[in-house]
Amino acid sequence: MATSSASSSVMSLLFVSLLLTSAIAFPAHNTHSTHPNHGQASHNYRDALTKSILFFEGQRSGKLPSSQRMKWRGDSGLSDGSAMNVDLVGGYYDAGDNVKFGFPMAFTTTMLSWSVIEFGGLMKGELENAKEAVRWGTDYLLKATAHPDTIYVQVGDPSKDHACWERPEDMDTPRSVFKIDAGTPGTDVAAETAAALAAASLVFRTCDPNYSKRLLNSAIRVFGFADKHRGSYSNVLKNEVCPFYCSYSGYQDELLWAAAWLHKATKNPTYLNYITVNGQTLGADESDNTFSWDNKHVGARVLLSKAFLVQKLGSLHEYKGHADNFMCSLIPGSPSAQSQYTPGGLLFKMSDSNMQYVTSTTFLLLTYAKYLTFSKQVVTCGGVIVTPQKLRAVAKKQVDYLLGDNPEGMSYMVGYGSKFPERIHHRGSSLPSKASHPVRISCSTGFSALYSGAPNPNLLIGAVIGGPDAQDRFTDQRNDYQHSEPATYINAPLVGALAYLAHSYGQI
Repeated sequence: MATSSASSSVMSLLFVSLLLTSAIAFPAHNTHSTHPNHGQASHNYRDALTKSILFFEGQRSGKLPSSQRMKWRGDSGLSDGSAMNVDLVGGYYDAGDNVKFGFPMAFTTTMLSWSVIEFGGLMKGELENAKEAVRWGTDYLLKATAHPDTIYVQVGDPSKDHACWERPEDMDTPRSVFKIDAGTPGTDVAAETAAALAAASLVFRTCDPNYSKRLLNSAIRVFGFADKHRGSYSNVLKNEVCPFYCSYSGYQDELLWAAAWLHKATKNPTYLNYITVNGQTLGADESDNTFSWDNKHVGARVLLSKAFLVQKLGSLHEYKGHADNFMCSLIPGSPSAQSQYTPGGLLFKMSDSNMQYVTSTTFLLLTYAKYLTFSKQVVTCGGVIVTPQKLRAVAKKQVDYLLGDNPEGMSYMVGYGSKFPERIHHRGSSLPSKASHPVRISCSTGFSALYSGAPNPNLLIGAVIGGPDAQDRFTDQRNDYQHSEPATYINAPLVGALAYLAHSYGQI
């Protein structure tokens, strides 16, 4: 797990030549855009978009389909759920390990869905692949929420998983199943799951209406459970989810976030009333400026600001102000600027998996710019006027840094550009594939790879890793999980940002 894993040990690498998989063909299309940029593109955003979505195939758990493009991966976790006599096969491994954590998986699914909702119309040839990435998550979440007042929130014992370094196809660590229910509540993970199902229902509303209704009905039921049975899942599952994915920010942000998505998906005034009545106590007036798998406050404010800006729902006016404050905190030179940047210009929030904050913030910048443009508004930061174009410029700079415009000259997306991380903290990527090494690699046999200097034999194309330190330095060491581990929630918001940039520069 990229954010706080007590990182694992690891094995000796049977190195195979590193081959850079070529980009998947992406048809060029012209499409109507609200705000195309003019001038030369800094990067091949179309290629990066293709790869950012392909990455999710490398994180799949379960029975892989014939359409699987990441060929070095195989079936895994085929008995998941059997410990509790439920079917929990499928879903995503969150990062470089083999545990399925429901909290970050749900957030990943929400953000993939939001990427498609806002920018799917610009994806053209990649839209179906993006929808498949969403569906792989929602198919699993539907299984996890199939039983009333129960949500299965994790498969795998993280401590025992992290005591091994083995391919998911070879897993022999316990596939323990952990759940929340009315007696042992987990509002944070339940509400995030409701948000994911509601957001995804919008993705499939037109193309698969029956599936969309199923998702929405489940979202409504799960939100009711989350709101009625309140408590943090970190309290009841502390030994299983901490320090990996503790809910540090509490569960109020997830309740507001889920209600916002249900309002968007249903247009039911019940959810608008819930938001207006409970908004203050759920954190509408907080001023934090972090958006992540744990903290949804800023995302909820931006999402709800659209209802005010576009739908003219005056009762949500405060969210426009809070969203403005967040944007002002990001703009260098703004009177209310609070954000830290590296000397090379990268937004820097934390040393541990910092790139997740870069991609999530970039997505919010571009999405809010879209809302402002539609409503012909700007952001006022003290005496400084910040236009949608300025927000897009800040976002583009972050994406360009990620793709190689940085002091290391390093693309932090595997397989993109001529120089990218070769020793990422990821079990399946770092060990020879089943095709090249059919014999099982056991838990202990794998240990020497962690400190090996050889490149990973399998390219996890499109994976975005934790990134450089506060001084723009990156050493490309597999044992440095804080900087070299990829995660699904790093990539998910980047998908939308890359779609926008690829379209803006006429690459799609």
